Formats: sequence, structure tokens, C-alpha cells
Amino acid sequence: MDADAERFEAHRAHLIRIGYRITGSLADAEDAVQEAWLRLAGLDDKTRGELRDERAWLTTVVGRLCLDRLRSAAARRERYVGPWLPEPLLTTGEADEPLAAVVRDEGVRMAAMVVLERLSPPQRVAFVLHDALSLSFAQIAEVLSCTEATARQHAARARRIVVAADPPPRVHTAEQRAVIGRFAEAMARADGPALLALLHPDAVWVTDSDGRTKAARRTIVGADKVSRLLLGLLERYGPGLTTGWSPVEVNGDLGVRSPAYGQTGPGVNVFTVRDGRIAAMYTVVNPKKLERLPA
Repeated sequence: MDADAERFEAHRAHLIRIGYRITGSLADAEDAVQEAWLRLAGLDDKTRGELRDERAWLTTVVGRLCLDRLRSAAARRERYVGPWLPEPLLTTGEADEPLAAVVRDEGVRMAAMVVLERLSPPQRVAFVLHDALSLSFAQIAEVLSCTEATARQHAARARRIVVAADPPPRVHTAEQRAVIGRFAEAMARADGPALLALLHPDAVWVTDSDGRTKAARRTIVGADKVSRLLLGLLERYGPGLTTGWSPVEVNGDLGVRSPAYGQTGPGVNVFTVRDGRIAAMYTVVNPKKLERLPA
């Protein structure tokens, strides 16, 4: 069992990455991975000996478990108040921390995860397992309990949606740091023209609160609207709005952790940069999604 556990640990980051990309929830991903381990440990010696590829078997099991969780979550999200964002993954950048291998994947950055929310559960599973992990359509069909042709269609439709969404790629950390630094300075000065210049014309601001804390309940679209809302918040809450900001790594990108202000609780903010400007701000202030964050 010790040897089995050690071998399973070698697959853990890979499996967590799959589960998180499918569900958007670290808790659901970890539950699925734990269940996969129990199923593997419960196999008899004969069945275990017949496994040609243990990693592929575990990937299939986690994919199927996460598909079930994603389908059950669909109804809950219909009742969700305001926009829904994936659970933020905060890391320190240290190479040996548990989530380090997970957040290195381009596919887990917040901009890419948000696009996956446009896919149906079968499309999302097919896209993650095929385009990201190169699983065969025969294996994906097994996960989805459908024909190989149908699995291929799900993946093709998902790919078209993702390509059309055009999520910007991750930029170098130095560029992220420079842009966010200028943003913080403009906020500290309540400098409207500087803020507007830093925002991409098509910038969006998405805030996830589920109505549990005061926040915008719709996506703010356009540099002018985002800038005006930021200035309005500064006028209402004063310099304290930005006091206590601290830099953090969120899903592999540079972001900021913000303290509570007014009726809005503490939050995690991550920025997407395109052409040297902020193309998107994703803010999570739903306390349920912040319970697992490090102190």
C-alpha cells in the first residue's frame, strides 16, 4: 500500500488539474481525486494487473466523477446571485508547494477558466480531456457514456467556442507587475485619465459574491464604465479602499488580495493583461470561496 500511495502521489497534481478545470472547484477536484484513489486501492490483484496505463485509468475515473459534479452544480448555478467565477487558487510561487504544478498549466489561469463556463458539461469534459490532455475519443466516450462520434462532436463544438472567445495568453510576470503597479498608483491618486488609459477599450470587470456581500451583480463592460465605477467606489470609501492591498499569485497570475471595505468583505482580484493594458478584472468576494485560502 505504501508503494501504491507513493505512485498515486506522482499522479495527484495531474488529476487535481483535470478536476479543477472541469469543475472550477478545488474542493470538488480533491474529492474526485480521493475517490479515484479509493477505487484504485479497492481493485483486486487480477484487475490491477490488467491495467495497461494506470494514469489513463485514473484520468478517466476523475473525469467521470467530475462530470457528475458539474451536472449537479448546473442547477445550483442557476440560483446563483450574480456572476460565477472559479474558486481562486492562491500560491506563493514556491516550487514545492502542493498547487505549484497545478497553476503552471496555462489552462487554469482565470481568463481560460472563465471561458470554460460557456461550455455544456459534456463539451467541457471533452475539451479538457482531449485538447488539454490528448486523451483518445474512445476514452472520452467512455467517460461521457456516449459514442466516439458524439464525443468528437462535443470536443469540436467546445473548441470553436473557446477559439471564438479568444482568451488572452498569460503574459510575463514582469509585465503583469508593471501594469498592476500603475493601476494601484492610479487608484491611490483617484486619477481617472490614468485609469482609463490603463484599461483596454473592451475591458470587463466580473465580481463573484453570490449576494453574500455587497458587490456588482452584473458584469461591467467597457473601459469607461469600469473606470467610472472604480472612481465612484473611491469617492464613496476614500483611500481606505486600496489600503492593505497585498500582492498574491492567483491561478498562476499576479493579483492582489484586498481587505474588507464598507459592506464588501475581503477579496481576491486577478487581472488579465492584453497589449499592455488590463483587459479583465476578476474579483471573488464570496466568503464561501475564500474559506480555504491561506492566512
